[in-house]
Amino acid sequence: MASMTEILILHGHLPIEYLDSVSEPASEESVVRELVERGAITPLQLARARAAQAGAPFVELVDYPVDRAAVALVNGAICKRHNVLPIGVVDGALLLASADPGDVLALDDVRAAARMPIVAVVAEPTDLAAAIDRYIRADDELNDLTTTLEDEAAPEELSSAAITDELADDEAPIVRFVNLIVSQAIQDRASDIHIEPGEHSLRVRYRIDGVLHEMQSAPKTVQNGVISRLKIMSDIDIAERRKPQDGRMSVVHGGRQIDLRVATLPTVWGEKVVMRILDNTNTSLTLRDLNLLDRNLETFKTAYSKPYGMILVTGPTGSGKSTTLYTTLNVVSKPEINVITVEDPVEYRMPGINQVQVNPKAGLTFASALRSILRSDPDVVLLGEIRDHETAQIAIEASLTGHLVLSTLHTNDAPSAVTRLTEMDIEPFLVGSALDCVVAQRLARRLCERCKQPLAYETDDLIRMRFALDPEGEPPMIFGPVGCQACSNTGYRGRLAVHEVMAVTEEIERLTVERASSAEIGRAAREQGMLTLREDGWEKVKLGQTSVDEILRVVA
Repeated sequence: MASMTEILILHGHLPIEYLDSVSEPASEESVVRELVERGAITPLQLARARAAQAGAPFVELVDYPVDRAAVALVNGAICKRHNVLPIGVVDGALLLASADPGDVLALDDVRAAARMPIVAVVAEPTDLAAAIDRYIRADDELNDLTTTLEDEAAPEELSSAAITDELADDEAPIVRFVNLIVSQAIQDRASDIHIEPGEHSLRVRYRIDGVLHEMQSAPKTVQNGVISRLKIMSDIDIAERRKPQDGRMSVVHGGRQIDLRVATLPTVWGEKVVMRILDNTNTSLTLRDLNLLDRNLETFKTAYSKPYGMILVTGPTGSGKSTTLYTTLNVVSKPEINVITVEDPVEYRMPGINQVQVNPKAGLTFASALRSILRSDPDVVLLGEIRDHETAQIAIEASLTGHLVLSTLHTNDAPSAVTRLTEMDIEPFLVGSALDCVVAQRLARRLCERCKQPLAYETDDLIRMRFALDPEGEPPMIFGPVGCQACSNTGYRGRLAVHEVMAVTEEIERLTVERASSAEIGRAAREQGMLTLREDGWEKVKLGQTSVDEILRVVA
């Protein structure tokens, strides 16, 4: 049998001279691992070579017509344990996709479960993992549990004593139902989970790529049990149902810990629960991952590279402000500087920085915490949100006394942040002196790279939408959504940020002192080269990253 390196050379993935640079002696597995780490070969090329070495077919599952009937032949737990996926039946044999076709134990387990011969095919590991997530979902188990709950629940709602007894057992249907809802949301890349009581049922919705999708419903009779279970997990008062409450919980999914921020809200049909999924992988992002255009990136870098001053990130709830701030912190945080944050709540836990959780009940407000941490010799301060005059005043003074202050503000665009601070009774000359940069942003859905297609737009329509066209150049290539298996037939997969980055120049500082309107400040900023949210969006449409409809949806 040919070795893996010989196959890679034979298929033209690797020049023969490259092996001379590999340290000896070394096992073939370590050589291959080194080749991947150096970027000499891609994981896809390695998977094709594995298939050739094993004499097995290679499949790309994202385009392969997987037979759901074949998937159903093998228990999902077996597939996840061995990292395999049945994809079809040919001539009485089960086609089994695997990253390692030589895994005899996996083949034996699947053969015993399916009770039929197995034919192994090879898939690239990342492609295989995505397909397993797509086809082996918790939906069937959720439906079975919903039926069980409906059969077991009494006509009346469960009593408090029954709820307490029920929730003491980890295998109880309500406990399993809640666990499955949370794990399925994480698997589906949801940012939020909505548990919504109705008149006759309990509805579950996931927010995926900024859009809510209805996923599941449960009988009304288990409403109290499900909500109480979530309250217990979040350390929220189970007896209080008349006022909103906040909490936090952690779950382990796929070997990593995921935090969820939980909020309850009393409604006419019972308490609604919203869980924000806080995935700590966001804290390892780089500035390039924020998708800033080159000009905006340079402006932003100039601002946060200064030893003092204030940087504000503005936008509505769910527009990615926290991700931008934490990414910036990740860049500026170094062992030689002291970084302290004041947040409500602490969304992402980051190593190497000091994070303070606001606790109004104990008298620890944004203002009092900020006042205290300024006595703790900080170099960089992150303030979760500027909400009132006192907080704004201390933050402004901190930025003027040698600290770099990062914070958020709820405004529609960057110029409005200046007038918003002056409306909080901050002296305009202090605002002009302290503020260095304002970043306004929105999140738009990213076009699926596998299925996006060019669309034809009339020039007049583009001009009407204020699309930036070059009158002498060729019209830009504009892509639109189509839908495929990789994006669940939505045409979009993932999200990107649209930015408006305003540097506070001498001209804008002068207008601030003169108490100019946000429209005048915006006009001056645009004259100095600032791109508006819509203009930045059009640039990303031209780059093929998102669609015209998405920009019109998220930007006024």
